[in-house]
Amino acid sequence: MSSGQTIVIGVAGGIAAYKAVEIVSRLKKAGYTVYVIMTKAATEFVTPLTFREISGNPVVADMWEEPKTWNVQHIALASRADLFLIAPATANIIGKIANGIADDMLTTTVMATKAPVILAPAMNTNMYLNPITQQNLNKLAGLGYHIVEPASGMLACGVDGPGRLPEPADIVKKVKSLLQGNRDLAGKRVLVTAAGTREPIDPVRYIGNHSSGKMGYALAEAAAARGAEVILVSGPSSLACPAGITVTKVETAAQMREAVLAEFDTVDVVIKAAAVADYRPETAADQKIKKTGNTLTLSMIKNPDILRELGERKKHQLLIGFAAETQELLSHAQEKLIKKNLDMIVANDVTLPGAGFNTDTNIVRVIHKNGQIEELPQLTKRQVAEILIDKICVMLTNYT
Repeated sequence: MSSGQTIVIGVAGGIAAYKAVEIVSRLKKAGYTVYVIMTKAATEFVTPLTFREISGNPVVADMWEEPKTWNVQHIALASRADLFLIAPATANIIGKIANGIADDMLTTTVMATKAPVILAPAMNTNMYLNPITQQNLNKLAGLGYHIVEPASGMLACGVDGPGRLPEPADIVKKVKSLLQGNRDLAGKRVLVTAAGTREPIDPVRYIGNHSSGKMGYALAEAAAARGAEVILVSGPSSLACPAGITVTKVETAAQMREAVLAEFDTVDVVIKAAAVADYRPETAADQKIKKTGNTLTLSMIKNPDILRELGERKKHQLLIGFAAETQELLSHAQEKLIKKNLDMIVANDVTLPGAGFNTDTNIVRVIHKNGQIEELPQLTKRQVAEILIDKICVMLTNYT
């Protein structure tokens, strides 16, 4: 049962709005005070009267209706909320929030609240997978919004794929977890590396790779959500710095090594998700190299192997590595696990559609120190991150 906590539920205009009735009912029975805000489109699917009867409180659906109290209504609800849930969250409402558009009671109240916000997307599969929607969700996640991944299955439109609103029981479980605090990493310090490194050739050119940092950032956010103090050492990335996380920005492999070693002795877990350049130019030109012929020869030298050095130095730390391969995935990853003294390695074939660099999804195999191998289906990188953090929590419990 809750301790008098207040939840404001936003209902947007999608066919899944009917499921929000059960969400309100379950939360009300659990002892929470529940207020509902509906968009005008949502009232075409479910009447405000239904939510009023289930919640026991007035329902706000019109920004311009006569206020029932002298409070500025959207500010009053925004201040009263211990948690804000939007279910279903349509592509439209997600896009508005991500871009700071507040043109109705729901978006205005969300903009005014300081409470944690959970978004439960529900829409057509193609709309959900649209790069604009994914970009908006990633932006909101980076700003500290909590995203409930949609379920997969047959949608009302007849398409089979991701986009279904999860079952009300699962959403309520997420709400309770956030309010009660699933803090199984509380008191732990977690170091995550993300994105690629850039090795300068001259003042305007560099050698790098295609890593966007999405996997590492998702891991940092997932660990922070579980109560960890997170240090994110990131190479160049266009992603927004996650809220509540200490971020150190670096460019080169040498800079990343320095930043990681500065924290290593004081952390409990290291997750090396960065794509560090293996080689760098032996010398970087002071001035831009001009085109003087048909070829350019660079002399390359090895960068420090940060992961191997951590494996040699580790004492109490859990050390998790990543292996991005294009062939012989398992054999290369297992060799890396042993050679670098890792506790677990996450391997993916970057040639597979839906896996690897610059994608919002990943397909990975998790290889444990004891030889156990787990193969995960194609999932969003945040879903992969949550699964990996679950495994790390178990490992910490058993680690000696």
